[in-house]
Amino acid sequence: MTAAENPHVPVSRPNEPRSAELRFLEGPKSRLFELRRTLRVLGELLRGFRHLHFAGPCVTFFGSARFRNGHRYYALTRQTASAIGAQGWSIMTGGGPGLMEAANRGAKEVGARSIGCNIELPHEQTPNPYLDSMIQFRYFFVRKLMLVKYSYAFVVLPGGFGTMDELYEILTLIQTGKVQDFPVILMGSDYWQPMLQLLRSMLAAGAVDAQDIDRLIVTDDPQQALEAVNACAVRQFGSSVPPGPRKPLRLLGESTLSVRSSRVGADRSA
Repeated sequence: MTAAENPHVPVSRPNEPRSAELRFLEGPKSRLFELRRTLRVLGELLRGFRHLHFAGPCVTFFGSARFRNGHRYYALTRQTASAIGAQGWSIMTGGGPGLMEAANRGAKEVGARSIGCNIELPHEQTPNPYLDSMIQFRYFFVRKLMLVKYSYAFVVLPGGFGTMDELYEILTLIQTGKVQDFPVILMGSDYWQPMLQLLRSMLAAGAVDAQDIDRLIVTDDPQQALEAVNACAVRQFGSSVPPGPRKPLRLLGESTLSVRSSRVGADRSA
């Protein structure tokens, strides 16, 4: 079936401007183009590191942008983020609507730091209104790095391709030892049953080990999620309460997280 026959298949338009990321992934370009793109990625990384250096130990929430206020998963996300945030953890999300908003909202309601790592999309993903601090990225792979680098636990709510991508990347990093054995908590247990069945099929076929599946914590109880996060804090810090953020150096123009926003790579030119 062609794009003309299927309205769900996007039709490319010759005169439609291409995003910087599309051009980046189109294959070999001129040496100058590749150098400029490398420097742009480096700049995005450096601004991300600088902005999030004082985030404090974070718990990252992944989940769909499509489940809005009034949905049971929204309520579950909000309650869980409040429970974890009240213990002193910063709550980090992709910064968008839906379950990301629910997590940031839950954090704000208990006075926890609420951080968003937003992404520029062709149809822009609007940051939610419950962010203390927001940084916007052009490249998905840089954004995903930031969501992992500053987190000690991962709470995964129901979602689509983006959520699955984030979940499986975390599991792969843990499986290969690139990330220490931080908890991965799946919430909305009924939603995850088909995926868990697939994982059991992979286990039976010898494609994964039992420990790869056993490390997943599946629950609908915010308190159980909190206990898993606190257990991680004891392993990492010797306390159920994570330490506060690092102190900034005024000499470097640093400041702790405040109510502000940062657009990484604000220049949209190719």
